[in-house]
Amino acid sequence: MAWTIYISFAGALLEALLPKDRHGLARWLALAVALAGLVIAVAAYAAGMGQGTTVIADALWVPSMGIHYKLAADGISRVLVLLTGLASVAGVLFSWNIELRTNQFFAFYLALIGGVYGVFLSFDLFLLFVFYEIAIVPKYFLIAIWGSTRREYGAMKLALYSFAGSAMVLIGLLAAYAASGSHSTTLADLAHAGLPVPMQMGLFPLVFVGFAILAGMWPFHTWAPTGHVAAPTAASMLLAGVVMKLGAYGCLRVAMGVFPRGLDPWGFSLLGLGSWRDVFALLAVVGIVYGALVALAQSDFKFVIGYSSVSHMGFVLLGLMTLNQIGLDGAVLQMFSHGVIAGLLFAIVGRIVYDRTHTRQLAELETMHLAKRLPFAAWAFVIAGIASMGLPGFSGFVAELQVLVGAWNARPWWTVAAGVGVIVGVAYTWRALQKAFFSDRLPTPDEHPKTGWHDLGAITWPEIAGVALLGISTIVVGLYPRILLDSIEPAVKALLAGGVQ
Repeated sequence: MAWTIYISFAGALLEALLPKDRHGLARWLALAVALAGLVIAVAAYAAGMGQGTTVIADALWVPSMGIHYKLAADGISRVLVLLTGLASVAGVLFSWNIELRTNQFFAFYLALIGGVYGVFLSFDLFLLFVFYEIAIVPKYFLIAIWGSTRREYGAMKLALYSFAGSAMVLIGLLAAYAASGSHSTTLADLAHAGLPVPMQMGLFPLVFVGFAILAGMWPFHTWAPTGHVAAPTAASMLLAGVVMKLGAYGCLRVAMGVFPRGLDPWGFSLLGLGSWRDVFALLAVVGIVYGALVALAQSDFKFVIGYSSVSHMGFVLLGLMTLNQIGLDGAVLQMFSHGVIAGLLFAIVGRIVYDRTHTRQLAELETMHLAKRLPFAAWAFVIAGIASMGLPGFSGFVAELQVLVGAWNARPWWTVAAGVGVIVGVAYTWRALQKAFFSDRLPTPDEHPKTGWHDLGAITWPEIAGVALLGISTIVVGLYPRILLDSIEPAVKALLAGGVQ
């Protein structure tokens, strides 16, 4: 699986060296690199099913500090690497129309993908942090150069939030390293270093929040809708599909794995909250409901999807806080599910609809009768929308059901409150679907020029291929969730039993 990292970075270098006018070659090279990564991810996933943690590479990198170049994979890593492979191929397909500095776009794109693969495979804390930072830089340029609405603002806001979270994580990790006395930065050594419980309870919220910022946790979520809307389609897909998962993965693998006692009860209660577990579960539930309510009120199609991502990532964080097998299984499965579904939604809205109509305003789109003029987009959004709502037969149903059951076993009121978000999620999805595609409102004479009443162009083969790839993925997992759960469950059980292996 290490080759997913190496091929991605090599592809980024080759893209940067290509002549600027070789647009076609840049696209095909990016697709070849992304497909190679997906093939490796699928093969490694199939080979690793039923196995525990597999060490891929382990060598001293900085001997004086005990920093290792340690790559490994368990069931959680394999699932997320598979998600990254799917998202990277789909992102290239939905970027087939990029004409501005095409080679540079795909160079940043593949560098971002390489950083993401590296995070999911790093079992050394310093190495993980290096890859985590590598992933931040390309996404800034992807938004600032190729973005649209307030792109400089969106890119800078995302970068500042990311670096603020990274600073919090780094402080916590340096403190843990200094206190461990193990002179090693591998996750396993730090997890079993026997850090004092008061220190763990102090460092846990620092590291957890540092990662959760990138996961879109309320109230640190505001970068997400702004960044999604400003980003080009492929960057939006990656932000929602895999970059937000870096934050959630860090919460699980690092904060909860290295500081497991940080979730212990405080010994007192403040406003009904008796532990960091209660605090972060409350924030997760607020994020679920708040994101859904704000999505319901949006007039910009892309903002609807942006705030829905905040809501759905709340289910991931809530699942983590259940601290039971079914809830954590659901959290990891929701990472995969949301990555696929959100990527598909952003692709439909940003590439298929916006690039043809030149508007994201629902009030303008409802006069275009897109169900008749772009039937492929309409029915693709129907599939993605009902998958996002969590209907049976799609991956979101299994993932959210497990989170809600796990939450009920932990605190029943968590499930009741999160259920409100599920209901509102149905409302904002159907509202957006009706307004954007199935409205029968006729335009007034003065609306024709500004709503782009013209030939919208045929659907292209990369768009069809991208929709099929992501749509089939959510259906396959929805119909046969064991294809992922058989890998997720043993890894989660190992984390619950004794932290990082």
